[in-house]
Amino acid sequence: MITLEFLITSLIVVLIPGTGVIYTVSTGLVQGRRASVYAALGCTAGILPHLAATVAGLAAIMHTSALAFQVLRIAGVLYLFHVAYATWRDKSAFAVDARVSRATAAGLVVKAFLLNILNPKLTIFFLAFLPQFVDPAASQPLWQLLKLSAVFMAMTFVVFVIYGFIAHAFRTLVIESPRVQTWLRYSFSAAFAGLGARLAVTDH
Repeated sequence: MITLEFLITSLIVVLIPGTGVIYTVSTGLVQGRRASVYAALGCTAGILPHLAATVAGLAAIMHTSALAFQVLRIAGVLYLFHVAYATWRDKSAFAVDARVSRATAAGLVVKAFLLNILNPKLTIFFLAFLPQFVDPAASQPLWQLLKLSAVFMAMTFVVFVIYGFIAHAFRTLVIESPRVQTWLRYSFSAAFAGLGARLAVTDH
């Protein structure tokens, strides 16, 4: 059921900075508000496979299958390290450009989608989180689960867009300071590498 407890818990979970938040914020800084919306959209879409796995019961298989979890975990680690390296190597200035081409928009969505889809912890999280708010006595528990998922995704998108817009508000300061640009580039790179390292040592 969609209760106040569910909404508050979901909001706390969404607000906690993670891979998606870092990517959306960095995109908002580098390419502006419209780009951050695409990033938020991609991150939100990346939740869909995990929710589908939860609804279909595949999450239980992944939870008990060490091989399935390890394969997805390794893929996620490699991709996070790739993003960290690419961010560290990109020494171009943060140019102001409100226009985002279709190719760029698609690239932002795909990149954000991959960041979330390659995180096995999301599947385990949804397996443990969402069922707690489903009434077992309900005639259609699956429908309840789908509604909860839709609310969680909508909340994720809105919060991520807000993160991106806040980042954009500080964009002028960033653009006018090469030192801040360098610091942010290394910080985002370190953040992605840190997330990859944390995922690498995850064993369950």
